[in-house]
Amino acid sequence: MPVIISLLRGINVGGNKKIKMADLRSLYADLGFTDTKTLLQSGQAICRADTADLTQIQATIEAGIQERFGFDVQVMTLTPEDLQAIVDAHPFDDEQVSDPGKIAFVFLDSVPDAPAVDDLRENNVGREVIHADGRMLYIFYTDGKGRSKLDNNRIERTLNVTATARNWNTTMKILALLDDYQPD
Repeated sequence: MPVIISLLRGINVGGNKKIKMADLRSLYADLGFTDTKTLLQSGQAICRADTADLTQIQATIEAGIQERFGFDVQVMTLTPEDLQAIVDAHPFDDEQVSDPGKIAFVFLDSVPDAPAVDDLRENNVGREVIHADGRMLYIFYTDGKGRSKLDNNRIERTLNVTATARNWNTTMKILALLDDYQPD
């Protein structure tokens, strides 16, 4: 059975769209996924599925959340190989990696238009370093994410995409958790 990573956008942020991770694992079981593990409270889940169709899995999870919890949540799905390739392709230098709290992997639901990416860079008021690569943005928040005006809403509006971000440490924890999943 394929291993699937799902990243839920915007749950348990500011008291909105609250989902306990035990309830999320229960939902995944009810949806037919097995061996589900969650990480932190910000919406990372790894499971086994009886299909490798990421679009179908995404739709199933989104519909299940709507039915069970009563609100819409966008979900990004990827394989362990996808995540490893994303991490391997990161553009961060050693100095940036030594400050992992300033690094964000921003997962996009589609490839943004090049002019929109240029607009995001050119009209950014902060000193963030923005790299675009297909359905990914790699961002280094030079002055820290807390002070930045470059938030998820701005990214989505400018690029006309749905996005969800994970910091370096969370991304590395997801990769480490994948070690628990041995091939069938």
